[in-house]
Amino acid sequence: MKKFINTVDNLLDQSLRGFAKAHADIVQLNAQPHFVSRLKPTAPGKVALISGGGSGHEPLHSGFVGAGMLDAACPGQVFTSPTPDQMLAAAQAVENGGGVLFIVKNYAGDVMNFEIASEMLDCPNATVLVCDDVSFPKSHSTGRRGVAGTLIVEKIVGAAAEAGADLAACKALGDKVNRVTASMGVALSSCTVPALGKPTFDIGDNEIEMGVGIHGERGRERIAIRSATEIVDYLAGIIDDDLKPQQGQAALLHINGFGATPLMELHLIYELASLFWEQRGLNICRSLVGNYTTSLDMAGCSITLSLLDDELIRWWDAPVHTAALRWGC
Repeated sequence: MKKFINTVDNLLDQSLRGFAKAHADIVQLNAQPHFVSRLKPTAPGKVALISGGGSGHEPLHSGFVGAGMLDAACPGQVFTSPTPDQMLAAAQAVENGGGVLFIVKNYAGDVMNFEIASEMLDCPNATVLVCDDVSFPKSHSTGRRGVAGTLIVEKIVGAAAEAGADLAACKALGDKVNRVTASMGVALSSCTVPALGKPTFDIGDNEIEMGVGIHGERGRERIAIRSATEIVDYLAGIIDDDLKPQQGQAALLHINGFGATPLMELHLIYELASLFWEQRGLNICRSLVGNYTTSLDMAGCSITLSLLDDELIRWWDAPVHTAALRWGC
């Protein structure tokens, strides 16, 4: 394993301190327990948006703290859920009379710990559970995983909260975005968790994992590597079958890198995916390409499609100013 670290034990702490210093005009770091919050306090009466999860997926979630998105983010250790005391401390720090909305990816540890924090929190609160990964059917025993579509939920709900939407409206909007968003990923290589010191799974030089999770979990199937067009057609076909978009439907296409895939390849994937849906009559009117929901040093990417209406387009286009996402400010 070759990584820029001093010790595994202080990797997260040093990384968070560096992140907070690099973006000191936007965020501040609470050291114990760890959470990142906006430098400017949450406006009186505004719904406070809080998300979080294991580290290793940066810029998700800390990179999305700022105007127009999250009020706070709780980073756990690498690929490990944050603890309820982190979530509770973050909520108490940023709540300012409008209640708290937790945006939670559907993983057992995240769900359990956010539920505990929600029960302990002495203010109105609600949860949006993101489950956009269509690698498995909706009937899967643990439900679908929350992956790159989490960013879409955080951006759209964050804009509505910034504009003064109340807790019930923000919760309903988040659930709506989740329903019209589908994602699926493919891994070309494994990732290396620092505490483990070796790749988390073995994959042959001529193999790819279709439907991989953002922690390296097994997907739908492992197949021989094939052309980029064939890979995109596989992923997009499953997403299309799940969402069943109508001709003329407006949509957002998000191509997300897992951390070790060059932008040249990600933009190639965007070209192929956009052609896939344009040939089926969709109106790809919004786009996002880059490394936003990563998996440490994994090579691979995911495709996310979100079906849009006028309301969702308005909130997506609204100003945002965070470390990793910013426009209109």
